[in-house]
Amino acid sequence: MRGSATAERRVSAAFAAVERAGFLPPDQRRYAAVDQALPLGYGVTNSQPSTVRAMLTLLDVEPGDRVLDVGCGSGWSTALLAHLAGPHGHVVGVELIPEVLAMARAALGRSRRVELHQADPAVLGWPASAPYDRVLVSADADVLPPALVGQLRRGGVLVGPVAGDMLRVERHGRYVFVPLRTLDR
Repeated sequence: MRGSATAERRVSAAFAAVERAGFLPPDQRRYAAVDQALPLGYGVTNSQPSTVRAMLTLLDVEPGDRVLDVGCGSGWSTALLAHLAGPHGHVVGVELIPEVLAMARAALGRSRRVELHQADPAVLGWPASAPYDRVLVSADADVLPPALVGQLRRGGVLVGPVAGDMLRVERHGRYVFVPLRTLDR
């Protein structure tokens, strides 16, 4: 990572600048300071703040970065990423559920630094705007999604849960190897 102490300070500043309550349904706003996932409806949640903080610290977004936010939900993570990427950065958020995407659009308003899209169920991420410097994934995958890794530029970083483990993946380029296999005994 470019500097975890610096990343932690920048993430703390983003949390101070972007209040969670504005990205929650009215009946959940009183719980905004509670460190737990909160329901948005439609079977999705606004993630636990300590989890979001850890993910953003691992992602280590720098000013000017181009960032993809997969599963942007109500837009809180997207707003935090936009703050971290600064005035010269750009964030693309994708969300599968139209009603939840509408929440994000309402909360974020019109920002030239943020682009929100309805996710295509047959396509992971938003390849049309790739490559990205950073990719944040806010839904658990069974295996590391090659389609999202493929949307990273060389040196880019992806952070997201895979089979319950939080992974930080850095793309270094393409190489050719023989396939990994095990010996049957």
